[in-house]
Amino acid sequence: MANTYTQMYAQIVFSPKGRENLILPSFEERLYQYITGIIKERDQKLIAINGMPDHLHIFIGFKPTVKISELVADIKVGATKFINTNRFLPGKFAWQDGYGCFTYAHSQLDSVAKYVLNQKEHHKTKTFHEEYLDFLQKFEIPYDERYLFEFHE
Repeated sequence: MANTYTQMYAQIVFSPKGRENLILPSFEERLYQYITGIIKERDQKLIAINGMPDHLHIFIGFKPTVKISELVADIKVGATKFINTNRFLPGKFAWQDGYGCFTYAHSQLDSVAKYVLNQKEHHKTKTFHEEYLDFLQKFEIPYDERYLFEFHE
């Protein structure tokens, strides 16, 4: 598109079904590399990826040529197949329905990337439930408790 310039950044957050601790250290790095490939294949830019056994954070620079919902669906479908094909877990892996997507300005790139990359330290003092509710409140997103992730504390 001639004379079209964009600069958009989004942090995407989602969890395994039942918010179980299924993203294990034994394969998390391989999973992140696989997801990175999906993002690059869709011609988007990965800035940071990290998470905990019960959820993932993916921070991307995205182009308007892709719908975030389609990108997340591609990531979830591809990552599910990757985990199940490689038999990283004894049973069948699946992601919970839904996700969070939060947008940022260019001036926030460094702080958000550091936040994503520092997940293990961050979650020593805050649960995923607390973190997710903080995102919804910070971004003033109305929500219905009935439709949040299934939290198993």
